[in-house]
Amino acid sequence: MYSVIIVDDEPWAIKGIRNAFNWNKYGFEITGQFTSAHKAFEFICEECPDLVITDIRMPEISGLDLIRMTKEKELDVEFIIVSGFAEFAYALEALRYGALDYCLKPIDIEMADPLIEKLALHFSKKRSIRNNLILEALTSTDKSELKRLTHLFDHSSDYYFRVIIIYSNSENKDYNNIKFFDTKNTLEVELGSKKTLYILKSEKRIDLDDGFDFAVFAGSDIKIVGISRISNNYGDIAKLIKESDIAASKIFLYEEKGIFEYDQKLNLVKPFIDEITSIIQEKRFEEMDDIMKRLMYFFKHNNLGMGEVVYLWNQVVSVLIGTYYEELRDLELDFLNYSELKERFENFESLCSFLYDIFTYIKQLSYQSINEGDINSCFKQMVKYIDNNYQYKLYLKDLSVKFFINQVYCCQLFKKKLGKTFSEYVTELRIKKARELLISTELSVEEIATKVGYIDYYYFNKVFKKQCGITPAKFRKS
Repeated sequence: MYSVIIVDDEPWAIKGIRNAFNWNKYGFEITGQFTSAHKAFEFICEECPDLVITDIRMPEISGLDLIRMTKEKELDVEFIIVSGFAEFAYALEALRYGALDYCLKPIDIEMADPLIEKLALHFSKKRSIRNNLILEALTSTDKSELKRLTHLFDHSSDYYFRVIIIYSNSENKDYNNIKFFDTKNTLEVELGSKKTLYILKSEKRIDLDDGFDFAVFAGSDIKIVGISRISNNYGDIAKLIKESDIAASKIFLYEEKGIFEYDQKLNLVKPFIDEITSIIQEKRFEEMDDIMKRLMYFFKHNNLGMGEVVYLWNQVVSVLIGTYYEELRDLELDFLNYSELKERFENFESLCSFLYDIFTYIKQLSYQSINEGDINSCFKQMVKYIDNNYQYKLYLKDLSVKFFINQVYCCQLFKKKLGKTFSEYVTELRIKKARELLISTELSVEEIATKVGYIDYYYFNKVFKKQCGITPAKFRKS
């Protein structure tokens, strides 16, 4: 929600402005109304609202003075001027001062909707630009980039930091009004239409150490909340973001709502991995059915998270490649991070299913017989389907079922026929389409991310930069 205050020395005028616009429909919330410009200025300095709607002629401090004083404080606040017809020259002066627009008293109801639509579009674009700048600073390897965010990363004093990531079920995000932390010391960043990042700052660790109760979100669209550890080093922000996202990624395993704090338990997974390693190296595949059945229960019983999933995947991949390199070299057995695993597999069950198919494939290699003609025909249909549906979630497991090809053999076909893995093919296709949209349209980067199949805007930025060497915003500028 964008915060709005109304300033006018006439109470009836304030009431008229309140009633003229459909504030909630366009994402605005009136957080203050003042007949005193002095009190209004104090509120602006303390709360920094997004928008101030102010009369021009007021006792002691005029609307023009209010704009000038706010600009001198270097506060990021926008203004709309309300004036009488005789004050038109003042209104023009206000525009030169940087006001967004002006409207005449009394406000024409027919003009209200076009004006507030224009304001909503302005603030949406402004937030998108702000998000791009923040994301570039947070993801940059140059730590000095963080210093640009001086309102949060003031390293002249000692602060503690903690990061929270919230996933919602819809784009409405009706939790914005839930005050579960101090918004004055919080940086909010949109990471996608359904994903929001909060960076919390405090001079006292104890202020960030309080537990969070999911009941606070009752009735909201909150899907899951991920919380990082606490650090007193602003250079750890990127690491804290990763921790909070890994914590929130627990939904990959259990598909349950909740609040999850980052907690690493890799030591619990090691004995299980050692058992799998022994089975693979000694070719005791008859025992694999039992261990795969126990795997899901093991993770849930020990309350393990995405960090442990990544550890499991990469360790098993390492053993498989080391033991069966020739047999598996064309498969999509890459070392993956948590974001890449979530992009490739729908959930933990799907990941386990893929591993099980690999073990079955190895076991049956000696007597596997494949009708090449039928398989190739089905594979061509699969590729055509991917080309036409890249904007949707695509999982190899689902596609293998849809086109009647074992998913392990699918991996081999991608490498053999197209010279790249399934994930590489889909990623290159999506980024190619994103580049085209960045060049040929005025859609925001976030809208383009969604159109090419990336709901997670933060992850889209990382993938685009990895593929193209620069962020989407910089690519568009170039």
